[in-house]
Amino acid sequence: MGRWSWDFRYLLILVAIAFIYTQVKLFVTQSEYADKVADAVEAENLCRNQVRLMIDQIGMHQENTVVLEEKVKRQEQECEQLRAVVQDLEKKGVRTSVQDAQVPVAAVVIMACNRADYLERTIKSILKYHSSVALKFPIFVSQDGSNTDVRTKAMGYDQLTYMQHVDYEPVKIERPGELIAYYKIARHYKWALDQLFYKHSFNRVIILEDDMEIAPDFFDYFEVGADLLDKDKSIMAISSWNDNGQKQFVHDPYTLYRSDFFPGLGWMLSKATWDELSPKWPKAYPF
Repeated sequence: MGRWSWDFRYLLILVAIAFIYTQVKLFVTQSEYADKVADAVEAENLCRNQVRLMIDQIGMHQENTVVLEEKVKRQEQECEQLRAVVQDLEKKGVRTSVQDAQVPVAAVVIMACNRADYLERTIKSILKYHSSVALKFPIFVSQDGSNTDVRTKAMGYDQLTYMQHVDYEPVKIERPGELIAYYKIARHYKWALDQLFYKHSFNRVIILEDDMEIAPDFFDYFEVGADLLDKDKSIMAISSWNDNGQKQFVHDPYTLYRSDFFPGLGWMLSKATWDELSPKWPKAYPF
């Protein structure tokens, strides 16, 4: 009886793992990802509780061997059904679809230095529209320097990843009267973009400064823009900024313009473009 009980426990654990694995795979394919994950966690907890209850019953000998054997058969049938579901989904290409869905459209990086209050306002603006596209647009805050208030603000949000650029290399000004800040900004941008493209391996990056607030259609706009970047190699970047974008100046809010003027605010570039720009990035005034 003791050896048989251990075999039964092992089988139950395998069934529970198969059930949880299949449920998570199914839930990931749904559009409302967050709700489905919550359902998966709930199902996992319920399954574990049931397994513990059955194991306790075996240990206390509350059921005879015949009854337990019948339960094993039913569990084996359920396991086979779950395996059939997984195989069917694989044949239909759901596994590929899930993997594709998990590839981000672009990382969103907020460039910060020492303005904690501005940064918080920008983060809140982004998070207002971010929950439904969290997997498509992971958020980063890249801080230049060691201002503790900025670091504390950034690390207070679980929805984003914090990066810190501390540059101890002396700045050599090339022309009299220039500000050191422009050299530090150029270094920070290069460091942050190298991190996101080469360390984190993103295909595209959206750059925001720490004093910007986004529009409700921000993420939809850049998802369409990502497709344009892929199809038209003559496009250097996609920008959501328009100096004349106020309501009173806009004739058609759905018109997208091609421009040879680079606004340098709220813009997205691809890894292929950065591969070209990174080696020749200027020491100052990159925009």
